[in-house]
Formats: sequence, C-alpha cells, structure tokens
Amino acid sequence: MGKLDVECMRHLSKNDFRVLVAVEMGMKNHDLVPTEMIIKLAGLRHGGAHRFLSNIHRFKLVYHEQKHYDGYRLTYSGYDILALHTLLNRGHVVALGRKIGTGKESDVYIAQNAEGGEVVVKFARLGRTSFRSIKRNRDYLVHRKSASWLYMSRLAALKEYAFMKALYEEGFPTPEPIDQNRHVVCMSKVDGFPMAQVRAGQMADPLIQLGRSLDILIRLAKHGLIHCDLNEFNLMVSRQGDVTVIDFPQMVSTSHPNAKRYFDRDIGGLVKFFKMKQKIEVLPGQLPTFEGMLAAQAAQEAAALAEAQAADAKSEASRDPSMTKSELRAEERRTRESRLRLDQVVKASGAISTTMNDELIRFFGGLE
Repeated sequence: MGKLDVECMRHLSKNDFRVLVAVEMGMKNHDLVPTEMIIKLAGLRHGGAHRFLSNIHRFKLVYHEQKHYDGYRLTYSGYDILALHTLLNRGHVVALGRKIGTGKESDVYIAQNAEGGEVVVKFARLGRTSFRSIKRNRDYLVHRKSASWLYMSRLAALKEYAFMKALYEEGFPTPEPIDQNRHVVCMSKVDGFPMAQVRAGQMADPLIQLGRSLDILIRLAKHGLIHCDLNEFNLMVSRQGDVTVIDFPQMVSTSHPNAKRYFDRDIGGLVKFFKMKQKIEVLPGQLPTFEGMLAAQAAQEAAALAEAQAADAKSEASRDPSMTKSELRAEERRTRESRLRLDQVVKASGAISTTMNDELIRFFGGLE
C-alpha cells in the first residue's frame, strides 16, 4: 500500500474516473478485470479507453498484468481516490490534511469540509503486509471463493458507520457520523486525544476516568453490544475529562457465541492499562460481569416491554378511526423499531448483512 497522494485528482478527467469505476465494477466478479470488459463497462471508444487506462496506471491507481491475459485491478490508491471523489462531490471533504493516526487496519486523516470546518476521514486498510497470511491461512470469507482486501475494507467501513450512527443517535459519546463511501468513513473531529498518550501520573482523576470507561462498556452491553476492542487506543479523553469511544468495525451483539470472551477481554484490557500506566488497582469483585450485564439487559427489556404494552393499550383506545391501513402499518413499524436493542437496530436497518458481519468477525478474530 503506497502513500496516499491526492494531487493526482487535479489531473484526472471525468473519463478517467469513468474508467476507474469500470475497473471497480469488473472486480465484483474478477480478480483481474479483462481490458475488453473495462472498455465495455466504461462505454468509451476502444482507443479512448486505453488512453485513460494508461493515465490512471501512471498514477498507480490500477495494477496492470499481462501474465495470463491483459487486465487491470484497483489498487488501494485507486480505491482511495474513488471514495474521496464521491465525498468531494457531496461537499463533505474538499481538502485532505495530515495523517493523525495509523493502525493495523486503518489510516486516519484530518480533512476540511465545504464550510471550512475540520472533519476526520478514516480509511479502512484491511490486508496490510504483516497480516496478509491471515486471509491465506484462515477461512474468513465463508462461502465466497475469493474476495479482495478492498471488499473486506468496504465491509469494515459499512459496519463502523452503521454502528456509529446507531450509537450516536442513542446518545453515546461517539464522533458524529457524517458520511461513508466504499472503505472510507467521514466523522466529526473529537476534542481530545487517545488515553494511550497520557503518561503515568499525568491523568487527572484516573479513577473517575476508569469509571467512565467502564460505564461506556456497561451501557453498550445493556443495549446488546460488545465493543470487542475497548482499550486505551480507542478511548479519547479531553482536557475536561470527557471520554469518547471510537473504532467500531469489530463490534458484536451480546448474543454472539463469543460475546462473554470479548466482554471479559475488554474489561481486562482497561484494568491492565489503568493498573500499569495510572497505578489504579481494581479488585475483581468490583468489576462488572457478563452474566450481570445480561441480567440487567433482560430486566431492562422486560420493563420496556411492560411500558410498551401499556402505551399500546392507551394508543389503541385513542387511535384515530380515520387512519388508513398504510398509516396504521407505519405506526406499528415505528413502535416495533423503538423496542429494538441497538444490535437489532443495525441488523434491521439492512446496513450490513449477517454474512458480511460474520466475514468481518472471522477476520478480526484472527488479529487477536
């Protein structure tokens, strides 16, 4: 994966992007897209398409191979440019600034929107060199015979945006989700810095910060979710002591078969950080348990159901007899949606399918 260079966007024409999209479309069914298919999908004259292919190849947006047949595939740089081009057209990103974070599965940049404000742009980068053996050695792709890292990165971005949107709308301390395209998520800039950057002895009221971090974990579980990577790198703390949670592509439901292991791992990671870095000792009996969270979740759902049934009875008595069947169905749908846990909300939204989610869980499970 080369360095992200957006300068080439100044030199790309409408037809260059048309050919790039044609390569992307062809990759749905081909690891290497035949040149003739690209020409057909782009709808350009034979000679013209070759000229544009040569141009995007010059900027390393596609990889060209002639070993078995003449064909092209998108590079991460090409995928980056396509996503940024879409975000640019929507006005959410008009300029890309410095890189502010690098992880084993993503790169994070500061960007500017059309109003001149700062936003954060996160590029999913599944398949970095040191992790490529994961895909080769493990069956992460379920029934798919093949899938590119670009496809896996797109799934990660889709999942992250879907969960961030659901959490933000529920009032969780997350960045505001702004947009998502391909493998890129655009979100608001968080006022703060990762807890990992706080040196020993320099955190104000570390016990309070641990409590706030555990409160996020508990609240997530009560809403049917496990973060799966809740640690000092994915918790942002402001100078005022506010804690914000980030990074959601690994998130799973509390009904997942390995939910308890993920829940215990999140707690263990937090306790280890505060013990080693901030010298805070927490006894095991003072920590929340997965079983306790499930019991609290069940009690919360029972109370919500009783409240909903009482509201239904009241609504039925006061329902307008002039309402049409479509209006009644719409009201019933809104009522059902209001009773869903957040894991069920995301599933019901159709943002990510069960198969897509399973593929990501298998992938991230191999990075432990």
